[in-house]
Amino acid sequence: MIVQMDLPGWDLVWVHLSVVPGADDRLAILRREVSARARVAFAGIEPSSHPTLAAVRKLFRAAGCDPTRYRPSSEALLRRILKGEDLPAIHPLVDLNNCLSVELLVPCCIVQEGSVTPPLILRAGRPGETYESLRGPFNLEGKPLLADAAGPFSTPITDSQRGKVNERTTRAWLAIYLPAGVVEPTKARARLDELLAKAPVACSS
Repeated sequence: MIVQMDLPGWDLVWVHLSVVPGADDRLAILRREVSARARVAFAGIEPSSHPTLAAVRKLFRAAGCDPTRYRPSSEALLRRILKGEDLPAIHPLVDLNNCLSVELLVPCCIVQEGSVTPPLILRAGRPGETYESLRGPFNLEGKPLLADAAGPFSTPITDSQRGKVNERTTRAWLAIYLPAGVVEPTKARARLDELLAKAPVACSS
């Protein structure tokens, strides 16, 4: 995937995923395992003090976004787990995405194949810029975001209706937002492969 990087300090890893049916039970086990590991790892620890989460927060501030008001999606997921919730069952690719995000402590997103057109750009949101997010209308000003010629379609906070998968989706792109020099792309890809070995819900390329 060709991406123009207008925000320094980020690495992006793109993986093309195709759904493989028949691993729902193993995916359910994986969701519980990831949640349990996170609770053990963060017992008595403030999430924002973790070096990876702190690095992502720093990149949010550099773009103009307050990460205490608009939390990175990885931190938001982690905090819900630490409150006692498990990762929910949404869609195999989304569930895999959420597991990876919690394991790496970085935002990840799933974008339905064909919903965006390269080249893409990683930049900060402009004044007055909005999109229809999974949570409703979302102000993009100062937020890190991905856009194509048609406009923004993803942030490391919440994704857009445009790129969202549905029950018929079988192919999508996984985008992993990495703080450069903190989480290496090779580590991110290796962790994805490890999760897929435990719950083979998709094949990757």
